[in-house]
This record gives sequence, structure tokens and C-alpha cells, in this order.
Amino acid sequence: MRTCLLAVLSLPLLLNAGDTGARVRYAGGTVAGIGAKSELRIGMADADNLRIECKAAPMLIPFRDVTTLEYGLHVSRRYVEAVLISPVFLLAKKKSHFLTIGYTDGEGNHQAMVLEVGSGDIRGLLVSLEARTGRRVEYQDEEARKAGKG
Repeated sequence: MRTCLLAVLSLPLLLNAGDTGARVRYAGGTVAGIGAKSELRIGMADADNLRIECKAAPMLIPFRDVTTLEYGLHVSRRYVEAVLISPVFLLAKKKSHFLTIGYTDGEGNHQAMVLEVGSGDIRGLLVSLEARTGRRVEYQDEEARKAGKG
């Protein structure tokens, strides 16, 4: 009975063990075939390529072709929630994390994509991208630098 219970309780951990990458939302850019607000998965398990998985087809961007990395933070008040639910929401802030990746595609054209990244994934993603690409992340302002570096 204990073994069965232990197996059932550890199943979610085992299912997430193979889950690599971070979920992101495509906010915009020059990449054809990806619509605004599309849900994507970005992964760096490959030693040579950044993998972007979308519904159409996965994209591979060689790390050596990444030219810029920029991180920005957008902070806003929760006005809608304050009006609809409670004025206490005026005290709360919503933080949106944006990562811009600039790269050169296989045809030599400059491309860019702006990705909205969850707060739990942004720091690890920034560190991994710096390590794999050899590029330093540029921060839009001091508040973004503090949020990105922890």
C-alpha cells in the first residue's frame, strides 16, 4: 500500500522531470509564421541551438547567430481588479518580464523576437542565454537590472 501511494505521489515529479525549457509568449518581432500572443516553449538542452517550439514547427537558432539579448521589465498597477473587486488591488503591482532576442537567420537577414517570460523562469533563462551565446544581456533600466540579477 505504501509503495503504491509513493508511486502515485511521485508521478507528477517524474512527469515534470523531462519537461525542459520555459513557457513564453511571443509579444512581437520579425519572425514570420508566429502570431502575436502565441504560446511558445524555449529550450536550451541542445548544446549548439536555441530551440523555440511553436504550433507550426520548431525553430532552431544557432547560439553563434544570436547578436543581441535585452531584458526589460514593465510594471503596472492593477486598476481593473481594483475597480471590479477591491481597492486593495491598487497597492499590488503586476510585473511583466520581456526578453528580446536578436539574431541573424540562415539567409543573413536580421531578425528579432520579443518574448514575455514568466517571473519564475526569467533569471535562469538570462543566465543560460549569456552562457550559451557568449553575449551579455543588456538591461533597459536599473529596475530591470535589479529584477534580472536578483
